[in-house]
Amino acid sequence: MAFTLELGKRAPDFALPATDGKTYTLADFADAKVLVVFFTCNHCPYVTGSDEVTRQTAERFAPRGVRFVGINSNWVGTYAEDSFDHMVKRMEEKRFPWVYLYDESQEVALAYGALRTPHFYVFDADRKLIYTGRGVDNPRQIEKMTVNDLARALEEHLAGRPVSVPLTNPVGCNVKWANQDEHWMPADACSLV
Repeated sequence: MAFTLELGKRAPDFALPATDGKTYTLADFADAKVLVVFFTCNHCPYVTGSDEVTRQTAERFAPRGVRFVGINSNWVGTYAEDSFDHMVKRMEEKRFPWVYLYDESQEVALAYGALRTPHFYVFDADRKLIYTGRGVDNPRQIEKMTVNDLARALEEHLAGRPVSVPLTNPVGCNVKWANQDEHWMPADACSLV
């Protein structure tokens, strides 16, 4: 069985606190024609390098019923910067067009099989997975980006076509698991792709 959620599978539910003071579940996004769930954080250079492209993609598709949900599942013991307080501060500064949720238990990351930050999951109206993987091909150095896989998947789906490349490898830092075995994965794995 694959570790990460497989294409065609339904979105696992969640109940997580957000930086806006509310708690959200999957049902809170029932009105979305397409739901993009992505695992992200505050510190990763692949996240910070591509945040503005993710913002542009979210804003471009919002009028067509696409909602974005960011989830930070990183263990704060690895990077203090990934704390909930820092999430709140980051959203106040950046005002991203998505809800930003905190998965402190890491159970949601496990349910989705999140591998890296960022790691995107696109679900159709029935909340079945139609695309998973990277947002763009060079998230750390956006000036070298040649393809926006996320935007292509959304465009194809909303045009009523099958997603031509439904699966890509996410490019970014490893999700920082609590008390991870140092021999299994280095704590500072941001240089690994």
